[in-house]
Amino acid sequence: MTETCGPTDTPADIDIDALREKYAQERAKRLRPEGADQYLELEGEFAEFYEVDPYTTVTARDPIVENAEVVILGGGFAGLLAGAHLKKAGVQGIRVIEMAGDFGGVWYWNRFPGIQCDNDAYCYIPMLEELGFMPSKKFADGAEIFQHCRNMGKHFGLYDGALFSTQVRELHWDDSAKRWRISTDRGDQIAARFVVMAQGSYNRPKLPGIPGIQEYREAGGHVFHSARWDYDYTGGDANGGLDKLADKRVALVGTGATGIQLVPHLGRDAKELFVFQRTPSSVDERANTPTDPDWAAALQPGWQEERKRNFHNWSPFVGVVFGEPDLVCDFWTELGRNLTARIAGSADPTAVTIEQIMAFREEEDYKIMERLRRRIEAIVDDPGTAEALKPYYRFMCKRPCSSEQYLATFNRPNVTLVDVSECKGVERLTPSGIVANGIEYDVDCVIFASGFEISTEISRRYAIDRIVGRDGLSLFEYWKDNYQTLHGMTSRGFPNQFFMGYIQGGVSANTTAMFEQQAQHIAYIVAEAQNRGATTVEPSKEGQDAWVATVRELAIDNSAFELSCTPGYYNNEGRGGAVGNGSFLGDFYSPGFYAFDELIAEWRAKGDLDGLELAP
Repeated sequence: MTETCGPTDTPADIDIDALREKYAQERAKRLRPEGADQYLELEGEFAEFYEVDPYTTVTARDPIVENAEVVILGGGFAGLLAGAHLKKAGVQGIRVIEMAGDFGGVWYWNRFPGIQCDNDAYCYIPMLEELGFMPSKKFADGAEIFQHCRNMGKHFGLYDGALFSTQVRELHWDDSAKRWRISTDRGDQIAARFVVMAQGSYNRPKLPGIPGIQEYREAGGHVFHSARWDYDYTGGDANGGLDKLADKRVALVGTGATGIQLVPHLGRDAKELFVFQRTPSSVDERANTPTDPDWAAALQPGWQEERKRNFHNWSPFVGVVFGEPDLVCDFWTELGRNLTARIAGSADPTAVTIEQIMAFREEEDYKIMERLRRRIEAIVDDPGTAEALKPYYRFMCKRPCSSEQYLATFNRPNVTLVDVSECKGVERLTPSGIVANGIEYDVDCVIFASGFEISTEISRRYAIDRIVGRDGLSLFEYWKDNYQTLHGMTSRGFPNQFFMGYIQGGVSANTTAMFEQQAQHIAYIVAEAQNRGATTVEPSKEGQDAWVATVRELAIDNSAFELSCTPGYYNNEGRGGAVGNGSFLGDFYSPGFYAFDELIAEWRAKGDLDGLELAP
């Protein structure tokens, strides 16, 4: 909704030089030399943490052997938007392959207690106007978003061609047939003319490489990942009421966005809760207001696109805005509001240099983080716990979070924060519990809220054994050091294959806006290939080389900022990711998300498919 939104009050009495030194100390004590390799790959004895579906019983079916026009891999928002835009472009014969039991992607798998969208839902949830849906509140519950995903599948007729509870094992290009051969874990053999890789940006859970997980399980301890919540064990549902934990001692490993939403429910319902924290999140006020029906009724056509653009302009990706109000007005846009007000309040705003803007930005960043640390002091009773919960790093070093209940939960007598920063994480599991800082905690259950494969090798992130293009070219080898694409969506040597996610395109704070941008562009290329009678379409060498050179030449070196941050997936576990495919944002087009949108829109308007090769 739209609110009157100005700069926030932040502390002025701060010593930035001292804080800069404190930030460096906090980073150093958390660095691990193995980087992203510290996490376990969910295969072999750990495969069930990824492959077992706790929500849908997988029933036997006969293998499918068929030809398909388009196969979309993934049924989350990326896949749904790809299917929607392909249908709108007149493309038929679409099949979606999804390992979950329904559409939804992250909103199918993540059903843990308290799950909500933590971006403005009026921006994040796509196609609200087209489907006639309005979120019930600013940060919508997971169940509401999951239902919208299913409604998208129904609205665009995508259920008819969906293969659920099915994992793709291998993709290889058959040059004689000019088709992709797709093999699945259900024995399917599908020959697809076009393939859209829409598995989402972060879809595969990961576990910390903690010794003793299997031994703890074999001794009777219960373990699961937050993305595969076990309600049979905990009782309750996504709204809470975890009644089966009333006599259980529970360990939660991880205090990122998921942990922030989980802790209030676990703290209220478990007999005892131990929260193991390597690095604290920044936690602001959530202010999750219900949707105002009068506001919703007054909206004009095109309101969602207007709001999405406004959010991007005020987000940390841009951050200086004159002449338009902040429609979103929350913790994501605070830095932009404060920075804009700082510039506007200078003696001559038009004379402020880029160097001054960056200096102002850094100061406002430090002030916001100090405000959040003082918020912790005001809420958390125990001074030691409060100090351990304070985030000492720059804003956007980690995903910002919000909650009215998280911090207060540590005032409960049954909740203990275990700071594992000095030992860089939990040490091990034993048959009876979990060890950190040399102390063993006897627990009945260990829940890992440890995130997803983001900064690991591409072969792990894609969760497909082999992707092989023309002449036996492996995509994993081709992209091993650096992405090589045209517009971030198609690569030479991989005909009729398209990619969605953070690769080499525009980046927005609103992930689904990126998916929609990519879906529209991919649908245009597929439809044009069909209409022009082409059998294959892929980048020319010149077209791809030119795009890679453009991205690299325009790249902004963020390494100094990234390497100043405490380790996490935002900075490739402390190693930085400004070059190559190590960054969670990919090799992005630095002039901006909507600058990229204009670039590819102009490319489509020209109609000559510059940089692509179409073969009959």
